[in-house]
Amino acid sequence: MNNLKVGEHDVLSFLKPDTLFGALVYLAVFLAFALILSRILRSVVHAAMTRKGHIDRTTISFMQQFGTALIWVIVVILYAHLIPVLRSVGTALLAGASIASVVIGLAAQSTLGNLVAGVSITLYRPFRLGDTIQVAAPTGTEIGVVEMISLGYTTLRTPDGRLVVVPNALAASQVSIKLGSTFAPWPVTVAIRVNRDTDLDAARKLAVDVATEVVGQEAVRGCFLTKVEPAAAVLELRAQAPDAASRDTVRATLLTKLAQRFSQPGLAVGSERPSFS
Repeated sequence: MNNLKVGEHDVLSFLKPDTLFGALVYLAVFLAFALILSRILRSVVHAAMTRKGHIDRTTISFMQQFGTALIWVIVVILYAHLIPVLRSVGTALLAGASIASVVIGLAAQSTLGNLVAGVSITLYRPFRLGDTIQVAAPTGTEIGVVEMISLGYTTLRTPDGRLVVVPNALAASQVSIKLGSTFAPWPVTVAIRVNRDTDLDAARKLAVDVATEVVGQEAVRGCFLTKVEPAAAVLELRAQAPDAASRDTVRATLLTKLAQRFSQPGLAVGSERPSFS
């Protein structure tokens, strides 16, 4: 029995936080605890985002990132308070904490400004995830769909597939134009050249019908007469692709189906057949 007590005492002595082995064991425990809490937080947020209701995806996504960062900060503070060596170091540095905070604040004022601006964007909601906005960038005016609002930056996806990363401080301070649902972020246009004597109304209706079959009625912007020449007329079919990756595929499908449908009798007037570009 005494041997068991001695063995137990030896094991507990190794697990003391003032020993190297004990500090490493507690470090592993705290890391596992932080990872588990972060995963639980992500699961709860994912369930909230997928559940039907009035929950704002922008707020939930931002709070998930803020909550994860807060979990790690608390875990680090608790671990430093538990380990005597780290606690003594923290006590020794307490006298210079005010000076260090001023220096860190000056050095990281842009980062802290982005964090505060991110909280402001989340609270006042000038734009949300999925909104199409127009912002000023070093390259000029950029238009894109809001894909992510993180602790420091807002990310936009432009119609040509580029990512525009805007600091939250800039996104919150500058004038951003929020575009409505009528804006087509991934436009697809096809020029249709037909004979001047062709029934243009029938040609326009046929082009719209083909586009409706390919992208759906809501994504079709119309077919418009853009040019009239002595022997030909040019129509422009305008539609919207679901995303930037499928824009070329949608346009290729439209060209193929238009060529097939416009080969019907009655639309090809004279020797010149309709052309598409």
